[in-house]
Amino acid sequence: MILNINDKIALVVCSNGKNTEDKDRLENLENTLVEMGLVPVFTKYIYRDKYGRAASPQLRADELMSFYRNNEIKAIFDISGGDIANEILEYIDYEVIKENYKPFFGYSDLTTVLNSLVRKTDKINYLYQILNIIENEEIRKSFENTFLKKQNSLFDVNWKFLQGTKIEGEVVGGNIRCFLKLAGTEYFPKVENKVFFIEGLGTSIEGLITHLSQLKQLGVFDKISGLLIGTFTKIEKEFSVEEIFEIIQEYIASSLPVAKTQEVGHAKDSKALKLGEKIYIKNELIV
Repeated sequence: MILNINDKIALVVCSNGKNTEDKDRLENLENTLVEMGLVPVFTKYIYRDKYGRAASPQLRADELMSFYRNNEIKAIFDISGGDIANEILEYIDYEVIKENYKPFFGYSDLTTVLNSLVRKTDKINYLYQILNIIENEEIRKSFENTFLKKQNSLFDVNWKFLQGTKIEGEVVGGNIRCFLKLAGTEYFPKVENKVFFIEGLGTSIEGLITHLSQLKQLGVFDKISGLLIGTFTKIEKEFSVEEIFEIIQEYIASSLPVAKTQEVGHAKDSKALKLGEKIYIKNELIV
């Protein structure tokens, strides 16, 4: 996915509304994008009300759809996270998105929107938070080089195999807690022969266990072709990767290939992952 100088990009808030204290950061983001030569177009609904919403789910979905219908908008970046993105899913017109495809970027709670888009449109969307580019020059350059200069640095992820030697298939998943909000709904992605990616920010070890139990009970681990593990920020402060994998092994077959990265998750320098696109990983190299 390539952007060009003077392209318009939409910045939306599909999950929790932003705090008024975030205004300076959003202005910084706007200035940074303008300096790159892009034209940021912000949603009308940014800041939270007393319930944590920037607007009703209908209005947030309508705003999102207006950007899909606008031919001048070349990509849509969500700048939110939290808990409530899933309440817009029933108000999205997926047929319109199919006909007016443009890439959608988000992370964390936007896992619900990303996987719904993959399920309903069969299009590629991106696990990534654009606000990261205001953190430092290196992150900004990585974004600029990837999307404006046709390089691949944001997608060049290093993987280490914990089990097996090869993973191949279309990627689904994201934040493990938020992904499971889709369970039992029409938005839950097809997982047969897919590569499943999981990560977490505040997930505790007990939280991971309950999420893994639910995924097993849903039959996910019996259907997927591979498991990718991103960063579990809180857990990894207390447990080693080997200890985390010991827990995961209780829920998966010994024949399921598993790879781990420290480069995709909630960290400010997190790289991006394409959902809905096939991935091929072998011997710690991604092709």
